[in-house]
Parts: sequence; C-alpha cells; structure tokens
Amino acid sequence: MHCVIAWTWDGDPTPVAEQTQLEAWIDDQGLHLAVDAPFFSDPSPRHPPGPTPALWNFEVVEVFLVGADGQHYTEIELGPHGHHLVLRFDGVRQPTASELSLTYSARIVGGRWMGEATLSAEHLPGGPFRANACAIHGVGEGRRYLSAIPLGGDVPDFHRIGLFPAAVLYRAP
Repeated sequence: MHCVIAWTWDGDPTPVAEQTQLEAWIDDQGLHLAVDAPFFSDPSPRHPPGPTPALWNFEVVEVFLVGADGQHYTEIELGPHGHHLVLRFDGVRQPTASELSLTYSARIVGGRWMGEATLSAEHLPGGPFRANACAIHGVGEGRRYLSAIPLGGDVPDFHRIGLFPAAVLYRAP
C-alpha cells in the first residue's frame, strides 16, 4: 500500500512540502511501514525512545488498520525521535492492548524524517483490511491534523473507522 497524507482532516489540500509518503506491506515477518515525512522540529516526548504513552500529543504519523469485522483495529504511531505506540481496539476507542512491541528506527535528515517499522502479524486484526494514515504536527493554535483520507466532522477524529477504504497490503518482493 502506498499512500500520501496530503489533506487536512476535513478535506483541504496541503502544500507538497507538508505531505508525508507512507509504504505498508505484509510478509512472513509481519507488517512493515516506511515513512518519509517533513520534520517540523516540534518538542519531542520527555520519555526515552521506544513505546511512548500518549504519543499522539507530539509530532507523529499514525496508521490505522481495521479488520474484516469492522470493529477490531490496530493503531500504529511513529515519531521522528524513535518513539512509537501500538494500540489494539475492539470497537471505536475501546483499547484492549497498548504499548505493544514493535521494531522501529527513525532518523532526521535535514528537514525530513524517515522511519522504518515492523509489527508482528499477531498484533493485527484479521484481514482483509481497511486503512487510513494521518500525521499530526505543530503546537497550540498551529497544531495541524492531516489525513490520507479526509474524514470530515466538526473536530479532528481519526477513529472514524467506518469511513476507511479497502487497503491492499502487497507482499514485498
């Protein structure tokens, strides 16, 4: 799956310089994610790199994978400083597990950051999947909520899983 996070949460296009590229695929090792995102130099979490509670409050890219039943889903959050968070849900905003293990590395190069992650397939809902990806950055009034698939609504809400389209997670060659 290749996607570009190129919209605000409510459907306005973003400038190319603000867009994030994401690749996702499944193989025998699990789900792989590759992120290429602009780096906005937001403050990093005070927590050491690794599993980080409430990572969504910082500069982050998030991937949501919803299972075939439409209720079970996994949220993977990746930050530019090596922080990550994996949550599993049974129903909208009904977490059943958090801070799940993930192999993750990130690096900042100039004005961009790249991240590579692998998540064991045991942490994923049963496919086929529906998916969305989003990015959050900025602080205070400058906070921006971006999405590959705009979700609309009165406030940013990336857990509107019923609006996610089908995702094809190809196998790596």
